[in-house]
Amino acid sequence: MSDAKPAYQVLARKYRPETFADLVGQEAMVRTLRNAFKADRIAQAFIMTGIRGTGKTTTARIIAKGMNCIGPDGEGGPTTDPCGECEHCKAIMEGRHVDVMEMDAASNTSVNDIREIIDSVHYRAASARYKIYIIDEVHMLSTSAFNALLKTLEEPPEHVKFIFATTEIRKVPVTVLSRCQRFDLRRIEPEVMIALLRKIATAETAEIADDALALITRAAEGSARDATSLLDQAISHGAGETTADQVRAMLGLADRGRVLDLYEMIMAGDAAGALSELSAQYADGADPMAVLRDLAEITHWISVVKITPDAAEDPTISPDERARGIDLAGRLPMRAMTRMWQMLLKALEEVAAAPNAMMAAEMAVIRLTHVAELPSPEELVRRLKDHPQPPGPPGGGGGMAHGPAGGATSAQGQPGGRMHGPARGPVAQLAVDADQALARFPTFDHVIELIRVNRDVKLLVEIETCLRLAAYQPGRIEFVPTEDAPRDLAPRLAARLQGWTGNRWAVSVVNEGGAETIAEVKDAKARALREEAESHPLVQAVLSAFPKAKITQIRTPEDIAAEAETEALAEVEDEWDPFEED
Repeated sequence: MSDAKPAYQVLARKYRPETFADLVGQEAMVRTLRNAFKADRIAQAFIMTGIRGTGKTTTARIIAKGMNCIGPDGEGGPTTDPCGECEHCKAIMEGRHVDVMEMDAASNTSVNDIREIIDSVHYRAASARYKIYIIDEVHMLSTSAFNALLKTLEEPPEHVKFIFATTEIRKVPVTVLSRCQRFDLRRIEPEVMIALLRKIATAETAEIADDALALITRAAEGSARDATSLLDQAISHGAGETTADQVRAMLGLADRGRVLDLYEMIMAGDAAGALSELSAQYADGADPMAVLRDLAEITHWISVVKITPDAAEDPTISPDERARGIDLAGRLPMRAMTRMWQMLLKALEEVAAAPNAMMAAEMAVIRLTHVAELPSPEELVRRLKDHPQPPGPPGGGGGMAHGPAGGATSAQGQPGGRMHGPARGPVAQLAVDADQALARFPTFDHVIELIRVNRDVKLLVEIETCLRLAAYQPGRIEFVPTEDAPRDLAPRLAARLQGWTGNRWAVSVVNEGGAETIAEVKDAKARALREEAESHPLVQAVLSAFPKAKITQIRTPEDIAAEAETEALAEVEDEWDPFEED
């Protein structure tokens, strides 16, 4: 008599569902299948789709068992509650039934593999009620293999059933999908997953903390197989009693509370504190990539909680974390969090590609804290409105700016003008800042480009066709309107420029001195260019040989060079991070 212990079986296989009652989180699919079996309306082909580990192949085997189950007495018919005791049930679950063929399409993709199936479907089942073909990862089949399968799939013999499983339903041809009954297996909800893990842990007489199960559930992302495998690893890691800290170390995660501390330091602009906390977490074994992923996850969660407060009631979130998240959602503006999200996505790419992950993570944290202190455009405009720059006298002379402490300063109206006297008070400083900001628009062409960048097509057309520029300096525009110019063009242009630049613009209408409109200048250049082209000997020779030919487009060397430069800039901008610049 042998005393050898049975070989250890991993939990994912040991607790694999054997009946529909064992499936978790797929109630809608189970209900539909029960009704179909009860009404004897079993489809000729099924297709199961969903993320990894939700039970697609397991469901296929349960369906195969139900179709071929004969019950303990050998007299039963198709059922959604297979007995698990008859020869067919046992053979199918062990993967050795001669009439239930399982094929992995990832390694059997060719049309020849499918022809073997097509040739064998005409032979009746050797012992079972139905001959069943289970094809896993069916989206991996080649186009010719799918085409070869279509006819058989549409009109299979009565004794043949097909069951497909795939994680990429969009890659399966519509012609195949239309011949199958489709079931979408859902991600398993956190509450259901935690209950499943607790049930398995109890059956294994393993002590594991609730917050440890929550960490495993969060890491599994809705996959029962992943969760069960992680639980198996956690039980071994804990050696009797598994805590959240042990699971966190096993997963390479930082403490969630400490990540929230780091998040608050970053959002407060505390670069030194954030770097110190990141270094401490790294010293304790946290992976820099995992820390940044946690920061991104927290950013997403707080943003969602800000919009829908009910999202805070997540069973995988601890009470302390929930309270801190709700507090942050109430204090942080959405603009700051969306900016944080975008920068973290970029940082994750950089850390993954960097030769030293910790250095890249530190640089990312420095950049995040720096940007967190920057005011939003709305805040800048609001500050300027609260402390307006006093208008200078006509002719662009200097004006007086009075600070709150009683000091008086005078500023030149021209860009780059100097401040005279003591610069006391915020108003004087803002006047200097405004001049410096407006200096970015030294010519009217820069204003045109600003309108174009902000995609105000209506205003751009009006400026080009209805405005005869009389005088321009940064922050001040004078023009003569054309006869068909809108009456509100001047105030509307001023409002747009103030909104885009955060500085006030004086836009006024005058009666004389206006130049040609931009459109008129363009038309004149176009006419001259066309006349020059038409007079070219080669062009005249072409028009003479082909009387109906027309000049449809004229491109100068400058145009070609500009297009090449635009394409090069577009490639650079794809990699440009606006927050990398000060």
